[in-house]
Amino acid sequence: MAEPAKILVVDDEQHIRRILQFLLEQAGYDVTTADDGRQALEYLEQNCPDLVLLDVMMPHLDGFAVLEQIRHNRETRRLPVIMLTAHDQTTTRIKGLRGGANDYVAKPFDHEELLARVANMLETSQAQREANPLTGLPGNLAIEREVQRRLTAGDRFGAMYIDIDRFKSFNDHYGYARGDRAISFLAHVLCEMVDTEGEPGDFVGHVGGDDFLVVCGSQRAEVIARAVVSAFDAGVGDLHDAEDLAAGYLETRSRTGEIARSPLITLTVALISDVAGRYRHPAEMSDALAELKTHGKRQIGSVIVVERRLSGTKTTVQCLDRGSGQGI
Repeated sequence: MAEPAKILVVDDEQHIRRILQFLLEQAGYDVTTADDGRQALEYLEQNCPDLVLLDVMMPHLDGFAVLEQIRHNRETRRLPVIMLTAHDQTTTRIKGLRGGANDYVAKPFDHEELLARVANMLETSQAQREANPLTGLPGNLAIEREVQRRLTAGDRFGAMYIDIDRFKSFNDHYGYARGDRAISFLAHVLCEMVDTEGEPGDFVGHVGGDDFLVVCGSQRAEVIARAVVSAFDAGVGDLHDAEDLAAGYLETRSRTGEIARSPLITLTVALISDVAGRYRHPAEMSDALAELKTHGKRQIGSVIVVERRLSGTKTTVQCLDRGSGQGI
């Protein structure tokens, strides 16, 4: 069970602190209070909450000064801060937002609105912390959590592992900047095809490097996979230089000076069309997808390797070439 989010409430008015603490604890959060800015900064030197509710008007050190120190400290600069103010004025809000506040709540505050803003801010902050820095897609922690949630619920869903064939050779030939372009292109293709061919709630995650995971409805899994391969193959030529496209291969030089030829990059999609009831932990599903991917890497060109459940526990593995649906 996940630990409750930790929230620091900073307000010099005791009755406001008590109200906020009660509301937040009733909502399941772990709450610590501070009655002025100095006490808040002392707490932050030793602790790292998930969010700060910070009053603007306080004696000794007001909310703006506290916010400035939070944003100048390397350990707390990304800490989400919602400011509380009795002055619902544009100039006050702008000053706080320019100083790095993430949101504002005006006093007297509506209880439901406050809780909604807190929940949204925590969700956004968690997503940002877990996102892959190149693509902005959910990273490994979010991927594992999503898969485990569906496994625990017993949902019927499809899972596909996607990576670029011979990406290292591509990176060696063109350099890291072009490699990042290839990864970003694949991320764009995955998101677009899942949005257009999938269902609400489908998930795209970035495992790392050129590896991605898609979790989607079982009925649309193969449709999405074919669309991904088709779109990738249609656009991947723009990532290569014209002379390499004409030649049909890339040349890379080894550390010993030997020149090797490598085919142009293609895509392997390992797909389990119906995961429900087959695995207890995301690692078990990952192992099965890794086996399918290994099989797909032996094929020529972009390929979808599908493991289907036919009846009961019987399964079959089939390779689909370039999303055409034709077995290899």
